Parts: sequence; C-alpha cells; structure tokens
Amino acid sequence: MIILPAIDLKDGRCVRLRQGKADDVTVYADDPVAQALAWREQGAEQLHVVDLDGAFQGEPQHTAVIERIVRAIGIPVEVGGGLRSDAHVEQLLAAGAARAIIGTRALESVEALTALVRRFGDAIAVGIDARDGFVQVKGWVETTGTRATALAQQVADAGVRTIIYTDTATDGMLGGPNLTAMREICRAVPACRVIASGGVSAPEHVVALKALECANLFGAIVGKALYDGKTTLAAMRAAAV
Repeated sequence: MIILPAIDLKDGRCVRLRQGKADDVTVYADDPVAQALAWREQGAEQLHVVDLDGAFQGEPQHTAVIERIVRAIGIPVEVGGGLRSDAHVEQLLAAGAARAIIGTRALESVEALTALVRRFGDAIAVGIDARDGFVQVKGWVETTGTRATALAQQVADAGVRTIIYTDTATDGMLGGPNLTAMREICRAVPACRVIASGGVSAPEHVVALKALECANLFGAIVGKALYDGKTTLAAMRAAAV
C-alpha cells in the first residue's frame, strides 16, 4: 500500500472538514504549494487533492493552485471536487493532474463516464463516498438509494480502474477506517485499484487494512491525523510496507 497525504482546498487554503461539513472547518495552512512540498519532502509518493469549493459549487475553483502544486512537487497528484463536465476534466488534466476523480457524475451518467474513460483511460478515477453503505453526492449533502458496491461494479464495468472509497461517517474522526465496508468494496471490484479514505489516522489502522488481504487495496489517504500531529507520514509509510 501507499500513503497519500490529503490537501483539501477551501478559499485558497489547506483545510480539513469534520465529516465533510462545510461549516466545520479547520485551517491548517495558507500556502497549499508549500504544504505539498512538505509532504513530498517527508516521502509522499502521491498526493490526494480535493477542491472543496468546487465540490460544493459544482465546478472547479482551484485549478490554478493545483497546477502550481503539480509543477512544484513532481509526483503524481490525483484531484477531485466539482468535475461535472468534460471541460472540467480536460482543464484539470491539462493542468498536470495524474488522475481526475469523478464523483457525482459517475452516478448520474454511466454513459458520460464511459466516454471519459475511452478518451482519458487510467487518468479517470471515481470517488465513491458512502454512509452506511449508501452513496452520497454533491459534497456529501445528498444520500442516495444506491449501494456503494453496486456503483463500484457499475464504474468498473465502464472501464474505470481506480476507485477512491470514502466512508463519510469516519472521515475526520480519527477513529479508524470502516474495515467491513473496505473489504466489501475491494471484493466487489477485483479488477480495480481501491484507495481507502476516511478514518485512517494511525499506523495500526494501516496494518488493519493490510490484514484484510485484499490484493487490490492500493493505498490509503491520510489527512487530519497528519495535520494534527497525531502521527507522521514516516510512521504511516512504514506500516504500509
């Protein structure tokens, strides 16, 4: 497994939201590029970036900042948040992102997703955010009747090869990942690489994910625990080996 430090962008700054709530914000850094460089210097192999303003407003708001991050750090950067049109995806990939993460749109139109995969291949990833096993969309403000495993199988059939799965109930809570949900997702889509998100905040959580013995569990995203100093990137990476 690899560990992907998270950079969540809101109003041009690095923040973390508690359980994705826009009104429960902690600001950690005013300079996202400097923060990205710090993670690279600490050994990050890839970076996970979310345009929170984009997710809530329905179109990207931080493409210029993301381009500066990509140019500065020289490691793969996956980015999600507000990618609701082909043009949004084109702009993001042109800015240098390694993967564009589609969220709401993957549920709304499998045809559009399939077309994007045909055009951009492995540069298209899908973010599946779920609570109690059901998909949430539009910045986690709407819970659907679609099961996360069903959506995962649908996007895998569309040709997607990377899925970022976030358990929104555990996100930002530092209590550990939803291991049952992670196992279900990994087993549902054996041909996809799965990246775990939500609650991964200590080396023992990484060990527990590895103990699931899911060969397609590619990595884990870590955010709040790193920013709060609860753990270090070095410790998390050591547990992931």
